[in-house]
Amino acid sequence: MKIIAKNKKAYFDYEILEKFEAGVVLTGQEVKSVKTRGLSLKGSYVTIDERREVFWVGANISPYQPQNCPQDYHPQQPRKLLLKKSEVRHLIGKIKESGLTLIPLKVYTKKGKIKLEVGLAKGRKKFNKKELIKKRDAQREIRRALKGGV
Repeated sequence: MKIIAKNKKAYFDYEILEKFEAGVVLTGQEVKSVKTRGLSLKGSYVTIDERREVFWVGANISPYQPQNCPQDYHPQQPRKLLLKKSEVRHLIGKIKESGLTLIPLKVYTKKGKIKLEVGLAKGRKKFNKKELIKKRDAQREIRRALKGGV
């Protein structure tokens, strides 16, 4: 499994409750572009429409060869995600009942296919973020002290 892109900010801004693996519907040139690191997860999110289809919105996949790119190609167009029906039903229920959101966590390849890890997340408050920073700093100091003492 080769990780192509990670959404590091997601783990800081959100508390990830569950993770799901989804296939991504891409054109041939988009696959080549993603595999050569032409992808940005910044500002992207996942939605479910009224027909129970899941879409990845706001991901910027730059054209593989800009001069040979189709005229109607938009780098930030919504891309369909492939999930099991049971997973989609579960996600719809969770989003409606408790006000959770779906965010992309990372893009990777698995057996030659492009996969997206989607997280069911709850937003963190500012004071929770400060606590998280304090915990990380304390753990870092403990690790440094242990390495220095050995």
